[in-house]
Amino acid sequence: MAKIAASHTSSSSSFLNNFFVPKLNEKGKFFFRQRRLQQLIVKSQVIDNATTYTCRISTDIPLYENPRACFDRYLENKPRVFKAIFPDKRRSHQLNQEEWRIHMLPIEFLLITVFPVIDMRLRCKTKGVEYPPGVPNTVSKVLELDIIRWELQGLDDVLKPSEFSLGVKGSLYPDRNGPRTRLKGQLQMSISFVLPHVLALVPEAVRRDVAESVLRGLLQNMKSKVNGSLLTDYAEFKREMQNNLLV
Repeated sequence: MAKIAASHTSSSSSFLNNFFVPKLNEKGKFFFRQRRLQQLIVKSQVIDNATTYTCRISTDIPLYENPRACFDRYLENKPRVFKAIFPDKRRSHQLNQEEWRIHMLPIEFLLITVFPVIDMRLRCKTKGVEYPPGVPNTVSKVLELDIIRWELQGLDDVLKPSEFSLGVKGSLYPDRNGPRTRLKGQLQMSISFVLPHVLALVPEAVRRDVAESVLRGLLQNMKSKVNGSLLTDYAEFKREMQNNLLV
């Protein structure tokens, strides 16, 4: 199938070249090449001028497990885990078994206020297969968080970045190597974009301080949800499992 497709592409390209090129004189061909070269230069400059800001945060707290309600089993209930981390039902809804759409709170960056809409995927991985970086292969189960799609709302054309990408990667897992089980995890958020002209004159040091402050605030909020509401919900999960055994 690949050879057929390649052959078809080659013959199509040959047809187009034979059809169009003879109609261009040498001067026309020169300007065509010059225009194409200018487009490639502009595209490379856009990529080179893109600014990336990254922030990382980790959690490491005691985890009091119940043998009849281990944390691994709790992580398998991804809708429940998601609800514990993102409790505001008005801002999120489930797309399928692994993905949720979240309307995030507005993010203010210099003169820009954006309303990101992200699609987040939660996946459980076991037996050391395709674990995220930094997670030991000896861990029994890890929950991986990843943004797979995004959209910026609330920007007009003047303030909209010409290039933009948003990334969030995280992991959450029980570490049982020590005398007591601990809940560990990492979160990393990064944004990359080409500044609109109205903000290009802002000094880089100012932009970086503001961007890192915004990212750190978002990650701290997620960390507080893990350290607070997630553990509270896990405690409720343990009570439910205990009550089921008594029935």
